[in-house]
Amino acid sequence: MPNLEHPAYPAATLLQLESLVPCRESQVSMLLSIFGERQQFSFPSIFIYGHTSSGKTYVMKTLLNTLKLPHVFVNCVEYFTSRLLLEEILMQLQSCSETQQTSHVPCDNFSDFVRLFKQAVASRELQDQTVYIVLDRAEQLREMEANILPAFLRLQELTDRNVTVILLTEIVWELFRPITGCFEPLTLYFPDYSIAHLQKILSQNHPPEYSADFYAAYINILLGVFYMVCRDLKELQHLAVLNFSKYCEPVVRGEANERDTHKLWKNIEPHLKKAMQTVYLREISSSQWERLQHDNGEPGQLKGISAHTHVELPYYSKFLLIAAYLASYNPARTDKRFFLKHHGKIRKTNSMKKHEKTSSHLIGPKPFPLDRLLAILYSIVDNRVAPTANIFSQITSLVTLQLLSMVGHNDQLDGPRYKCTVSLDFIRAVAR
Repeated sequence: MPNLEHPAYPAATLLQLESLVPCRESQVSMLLSIFGERQQFSFPSIFIYGHTSSGKTYVMKTLLNTLKLPHVFVNCVEYFTSRLLLEEILMQLQSCSETQQTSHVPCDNFSDFVRLFKQAVASRELQDQTVYIVLDRAEQLREMEANILPAFLRLQELTDRNVTVILLTEIVWELFRPITGCFEPLTLYFPDYSIAHLQKILSQNHPPEYSADFYAAYINILLGVFYMVCRDLKELQHLAVLNFSKYCEPVVRGEANERDTHKLWKNIEPHLKKAMQTVYLREISSSQWERLQHDNGEPGQLKGISAHTHVELPYYSKFLLIAAYLASYNPARTDKRFFLKHHGKIRKTNSMKKHEKTSSHLIGPKPFPLDRLLAILYSIVDNRVAPTANIFSQITSLVTLQLLSMVGHNDQLDGPRYKCTVSLDFIRAVAR
């Protein structure tokens, strides 16, 4: 029994749509209920959000194209200013109408857009049905003029036309809502694909020369290795295509059959471990990776652009690391002797505390305040350093790295006023 049912569309069309959007039947069914019939007024604006690779863009494109609904699909990253965005919408609207010829339409502001939009949908093809404007990567609207987002949400009211604006984004609505308030859209959440969903979707792409069960067993092995570190459907599809030839090698050479899972796993296991080192990085091309697989080489043999090449730290970050290291391993009372040129006479005393006689590297790094870090930085850099945003952003980056390295060690956080410690191992890790 089909999961998608709607009286306005043929059953064959809905069955085709269901086969094209696996594991998203509940979201598509909800969208069909919201859309209603072609001539009915739909909800003015819909806000669809979810993590990357959760199928938002693909589902919307497939739904609108399969049902042949008039729509405009615009990526807000590509059209990054309000003028480019509005003009592209008008251009695509012209292509939806058979009677109008596509031509460039200048549009300087949203008032002009409302007037030109009414003219664009005046044709008979667009007048009797809902027009859908889909704005992908809609979080970019927050960087445009303050009136753009509220106006899009109320476009149906402003134009008095049958139009629905759909926003696709990876962030929640609370981060969109303007301080002055606006029309609240209908929100729809796309959850992440579960491991069973990924298994079903990836298994559909099996090569025709191999059986579906054989490819499903391969996908099961792939997800068992990569699911904990990567749940991005696109990346998993790339990994599946990249490593399948190595999985098939025993079958091609006649050393095993398709049901000999143990031999197939033993053959593919070392290669999947190598692939774990380059998840998301794309340091080498697919052809280079296949050549490495054929030669049984290591990924490090072909240097990429990030992990296996020498990375140079920013100029002040080097001195910030040095200053942080000096502050961690030297008592504050020695700063005057070490970092001042004319510190005057310092009286030698033998009244050292017991713990101070122990090597600082055995005790470990000590916490220090930000003011002391900056004071040491100013003294070890030759030229005069202004406390600009650039300096503080680099400090923030280093502190973030240190916090990440301290996950699971909450005892190192000194109350609400965080004081950082920098060890030699941390400096080596960052420099590496």
